[in-house]
Amino acid sequence: MICRERHSEDYCAMYDICGAREDGKVVNCPFGSPSVKPDDLLSQKIQSLCPTITGNVCCSEAQFETLRSQVQQAIPFLVGCPACLRNFLNLFCELTCSPHQSMFINVTSTDKVKGNLTVSGIEFYVYDAFGEGLYESCKDVKFGTMNSRALNFIGAGAKNFTEWYAFIGRRAPLNLPGSPYAMTFKPSAPESSGMKPMNVSTYSCGDISLGCSCGDCPQSPVCANTDPPPHQAGASCTVRIGSFKAKCVDFILTILYVILVSMFLGWGLFNRKRERDQSSRMNSVSNIKDSGEATGKKDENLPTQMLEDSSQTGSRVQLSIVQGYMSKFYRCYGTWVARNPILVLSLSLAAILLLCLGLIRFKVETRPEKLWVGPGSKAAEEKSFFDTHLAPFYRIEQLILATVPEAGAQKGPSIVTENNIKLLFEIQKKVDGIHANYSGTMVSLTDICLKPLDKDCATQSVLQYFQMDPQNLDNYGGVEHVNYCLQHYTSADTCRSAFKAPLDPSTALGGFSGNNYLEASAFIVTYPVNNVIDTKGNEIDKAVAWEKAFIQLVKVCSLSQPSDCVYDV
Repeated sequence: MICRERHSEDYCAMYDICGAREDGKVVNCPFGSPSVKPDDLLSQKIQSLCPTITGNVCCSEAQFETLRSQVQQAIPFLVGCPACLRNFLNLFCELTCSPHQSMFINVTSTDKVKGNLTVSGIEFYVYDAFGEGLYESCKDVKFGTMNSRALNFIGAGAKNFTEWYAFIGRRAPLNLPGSPYAMTFKPSAPESSGMKPMNVSTYSCGDISLGCSCGDCPQSPVCANTDPPPHQAGASCTVRIGSFKAKCVDFILTILYVILVSMFLGWGLFNRKRERDQSSRMNSVSNIKDSGEATGKKDENLPTQMLEDSSQTGSRVQLSIVQGYMSKFYRCYGTWVARNPILVLSLSLAAILLLCLGLIRFKVETRPEKLWVGPGSKAAEEKSFFDTHLAPFYRIEQLILATVPEAGAQKGPSIVTENNIKLLFEIQKKVDGIHANYSGTMVSLTDICLKPLDKDCATQSVLQYFQMDPQNLDNYGGVEHVNYCLQHYTSADTCRSAFKAPLDPSTALGGFSGNNYLEASAFIVTYPVNNVIDTKGNEIDKAVAWEKAFIQLVKVCSLSQPSDCVYDV
């Protein structure tokens, strides 16, 4: 008989999956059981995602795969700060797989799904220190695509860890993102229960080893310490000559420069003097020879060496051994080339073609990470590990529509009008209608787009103030609703996007100053697209096929009236 109320070390509060809700979300079994030792493959998988979990575990392989698929939805939002991501993963790793699960998890309610008993509510005992550390490490993390706080999307804009816990712990209605069972977070357990709150260490975003950027962690000591290091007395060497003062390095470089210049000038003067002496010597010998020929006899006292020098230098320049060899070689080579022109041209052409064989494997690299990071570098290895075990950064497609300035004006008129919003809906309908053919399969935007909460695309567009539904344009009040949302996009529920997150106007509008969003002269529509590591390339090729069709549609529309553009893939 299994004791279902047992709370002790190496014991589970819920193990394995006992069913699924109508919307497909799986739910755990509420039966307590001893923790189990996973096989080597499952152990490696758990270690890659949850390094704090070792030895026995309280999750089956199906539970772990569900955990990994769920946390991967949050990874794109938190990837900018590894410390925040690590703390966030630890929370759910401990909840799902900790071998001491029953010490801080208490099943409070159950449901029946197709005759099986399943978990519908739990109490999760966690020390406040963990919650504070988790929130502090994540509160400033930005979601790059939307240029807003990640907690706006995975925490409903929580202002503290209790609000974040409340968002995480609510039980999601059918067909809506969230947890399939309710979680109540509590900082302490009843003494009589024998339970103890989870006490896992948290990482500060200022931890240099985890590499959070200053944009995601302004309080990091690396980012806060912008003052130059203090000057240390006596650390620099100087030379003083009278009123003249210079650094030792500058003084030494100046001395070396003077020495080099002096050597160069001295060598030039020496060679010039030597040439003059030789010229004077040659003139003297020439005069003596002319005098001898005039008298019909040679002076017996004329030095033999001078006569020899005259015979060598009078008719040609004496070459060195190297110069003589090169002169002889190139004279022979030139003669051979002149006598065999066809052979020389043929050999030259053959050599060129041989060297061009490498162009057969020539490939233009367009990926920035391949252009700027060496394949064997530490950064490349870390990125490969992250992409393989978690998820790579998403792809981005963007569409910009702007008003045309009137004659003499430097800026176009405001684009935030009723007609322009209707036009944007028409263009969005054509984008949604793109179906690219990939190996006989039709690929649409919903097949490849980033879905933070696994339902709706995270499209960044002013149309999100109407949940991307053209029928809401009139229901919500048209352009007046847009004007309202531009000022209350974080607080008004009616302004939340289709994927249940606020939309920062600065990510959907352009051509305005400050917070004067109504002056915007451009709509900016961004489509984040899933990116995966796929050795066969199928998933990436699907995205590329859709991107090509999207570009073609934009080209067609740019050459005609947007309302008239039609493109069939």
